[in-house]
Amino acid sequence: MANITAKDVAALRAKTGLGMMDCKKALVEADGDMDKAIKILREKGLATAAKKESRIAAEGIVDILVKGNVAAIVEVNTETDFVAKNESFKTFVKELLETIIDKKPADVEALMATPFAGTSSTVDAALVEKIAVIGEKISIRRFALVEGTLSTYIHGTGTTGVIVKFETSADVAGNEKFAEFAKNIALQLAAGNPPEYVNIEDVPASAVEEEKATLIAQAKNDPKNANKPEAILEKMVTGRLGKFYERVCLVEQAYVKDDDLTVGKYVAATAKELGMDIKIVSFVLFEKGEGIQKREENFAEEIAKLTNK
Repeated sequence: MANITAKDVAALRAKTGLGMMDCKKALVEADGDMDKAIKILREKGLATAAKKESRIAAEGIVDILVKGNVAAIVEVNTETDFVAKNESFKTFVKELLETIIDKKPADVEALMATPFAGTSSTVDAALVEKIAVIGEKISIRRFALVEGTLSTYIHGTGTTGVIVKFETSADVAGNEKFAEFAKNIALQLAAGNPPEYVNIEDVPASAVEEEKATLIAQAKNDPKNANKPEAILEKMVTGRLGKFYERVCLVEQAYVKDDDLTVGKYVAATAKELGMDIKIVSFVLFEKGEGIQKREENFAEEIAKLTNK
């Protein structure tokens, strides 16, 4: 029987992201053979994936890949930040982005049935195998494909990802000044309060009416407005919609690098400087774990379990 050392276990853990005990068991079963131990973990893939399905995966990574004038952004979630930093996991995400750009699936369901980059297996099968090796629940949550004149930005180690699409001439798109401007718009989206729309005209009438109803209700609850007629309240509220648009529309927001400017004015100033129209067409903004209920950690309980107390 091979002598399994702590160094061997740590090496397998670094390759797979699994817990120390899982790594040790696999090495014992493989008689110390690292490749065989990884294979053993893979062979347990389906059972491992099924067991982990109910777990919460709110960590992970948002990543982007650009090929020519096409960009793909994806959010892949894991249970722990430790796994999100694992090189094997990050490689899997990059290969997933390659698959998205090359095959252009319509949605996540279609993506799961698509052949995974460089293999004849599906993305679903590759995911199950990765879960077996890494030992945590992994979920492909969402992705988007954008084509055109683009700028992209990833914040930190993948906490936020942005793709912005612009409309301008080919000459301007290849200009260094435009590239700097486009990057600044992507930074704006990642740095501030995330907007929902580009322009005021993009905001649905239903969203505006809902905001107006909220503002009117607030005004009516103010004793100072008790005797004011509806028409006056309506005018008051219409004047206050500007703050709403500043919150939800990108071009109405204060520009993060110069709060004397709005984003819209920054776009206009850059367009004038370059002598050509520039329009922000759309954007995609993914924030890692957004809206996912995160696991509550009880460290005292975890320590008690580890020490059998």
